[in-house]
Amino acid sequence: MPKPAQFNPKPGVAEMIAPGLRRILAPNPSPMTFRGTNTYLLGTREIAVIDPGPPDQAHLTAILDALEAHQRISHIFVTHSHIDHSPLAMVLAQLTDTKVHGFGPSKAGRSPVMQSLSDLGGGEGIDETFMPDVTLVHGMTVHGAGWSLKALHTPGHMGNHLCYAWPESSALFSGDLVMGWATSMVSPPDGDLTAFMASLDLLASRSEDQVYYPGHGAPIKDPAHRVGELAAHRKSREGQILDALQKHPGYVPDLTAAIYTDVDPALLPAAERNVLAHLIDLAARNVVKADGNVARDARFSLA
Repeated sequence: MPKPAQFNPKPGVAEMIAPGLRRILAPNPSPMTFRGTNTYLLGTREIAVIDPGPPDQAHLTAILDALEAHQRISHIFVTHSHIDHSPLAMVLAQLTDTKVHGFGPSKAGRSPVMQSLSDLGGGEGIDETFMPDVTLVHGMTVHGAGWSLKALHTPGHMGNHLCYAWPESSALFSGDLVMGWATSMVSPPDGDLTAFMASLDLLASRSEDQVYYPGHGAPIKDPAHRVGELAAHRKSREGQILDALQKHPGYVPDLTAAIYTDVDPALLPAAERNVLAHLIDLAARNVVKADGNVARDARFSLA
């Protein structure tokens, strides 16, 4: 796995990273997006744009300028509707008379548990206006000139998250579910740890995928190993939460402070959402319980 510092492409440059595949980095670096959002251009004649990115005029221009004389954008695909991935899709679709493909609007794909917990708040960075022209379901394949993409519904980071398998290259576009530079944020009610672990299991069962192209960061050359790492990381975090609750009941901020001892204080709110995601999953499995309803300000203890 490349070290994070080794991945530092120049924003706005269409870089060939595999035969028939180019990547353009959006100029939106942050602690949550790393160097920025990866926009992928798949194909040599009919171009599929995967994750057009944030509403940035320079990035839009870079996508359009990357088209050669014989090329046109024929399809637009969105992995999920966070604001660093989807807003530019609608603009690009209007300019190119192209349809946007995705799982559904931003609340699509939520589990019944997450629907019942919608009053938790959250919704960090959600593109509330996102609505695909073409709704994809799990297992649906879309064909273009020289390429095909198979939609895999992989909720967890967000309910409407899709990964796209590219069988011609034994590759998969993993969105924000699997990245090499960091673990995925799981922030309820949009993020769902139970679904996240199930989605990792789904990807782990796919031996045909030899490389992942994530929404942020470098390609993942050993995806099976990385998926295993992420699953083990979540199991380890669960163990830390249970160990803390074994000592005494606690609130989300207290548990987070006890577990995330080496995290930048600016990232503690996101860490709290991850801890809450674990607690919701554990409560659904009757491993922990809340005093009253499961909520951000509830006091949790072992069941």
